[in-house]
Amino acid sequence: MKLYKIVFIALFALPMMMLAQEQKDTLAVVQEDSVPAVKEIEYERAAFESTSLIESQSNRVYSKGTIEMIMNHRFGLVTGTNDLIGIWAPADIRLAVNYSITDFSLKAAIFKQRVDGKMPVNITYYGNASISALPKENFYHLSDRWSFFNQLIISKKISKTFSLQLAPSYSHYNAVDAPMSNDLFAIEFGGKAKITSSMNFLLDVNQPITTQQIAPKSGFATGLEFSTVGHSFQIFISNYRGIVNQQSNMFNQNDFFEGDFAIGFNISRTW
Repeated sequence: MKLYKIVFIALFALPMMMLAQEQKDTLAVVQEDSVPAVKEIEYERAAFESTSLIESQSNRVYSKGTIEMIMNHRFGLVTGTNDLIGIWAPADIRLAVNYSITDFSLKAAIFKQRVDGKMPVNITYYGNASISALPKENFYHLSDRWSFFNQLIISKKISKTFSLQLAPSYSHYNAVDAPMSNDLFAIEFGGKAKITSSMNFLLDVNQPITTQQIAPKSGFATGLEFSTVGHSFQIFISNYRGIVNQQSNMFNQNDFFEGDFAIGFNISRTW
């Protein structure tokens, strides 16, 4: 009799236990599915194709492990003489190799523009330290050779066609000739307008703010950019003869609208 009771209880209880377990599992699945998925942040594509916007830096910062090789070339001023629009005149050339250790080194992406609009602009820091290679008789101390440049780049990709940036900067030279000041504040305005899928129109304007007895002239440059995967080629006219930012900001005496301009180009290649 006891055996019958045990069998009866087992046959009755087993389905009930299975049903209870199934309900528990179903509840667990519902609870798990009800947890909202973490949405990955989607950033806007970079506002500019290259790390440079003619004479200035853009907000572009390459990802970790990227190598960038850069060539900057500035011909002589176009003077109307027989120097073939400055091509036969003395030129300024700069060769550089950049390596991205992380997302930033001396150039840091502080904030990036987001697709959802929660961060409407890019904010990027750029800074450099430069040492002059002029002969030693030009300096009293080794520290006199040093100059520094700091800039905060605020940019926005407005549409697939237009991008703009505004960039206040601070330049400092450890030693300058009297009556110049060692420091200069300036503000840069730049823009890009896409003409075709691989060609852009560029504008770069730099306005000194600090008052100097020998006031530097405003920088003005405009040109075209041709881009492919891994390459960027910019050809332009500019009234800057220097290539280092602080040199151009503090010592430029060429007036673009008085005809003081030169032809130049920038080439960059990334791997």
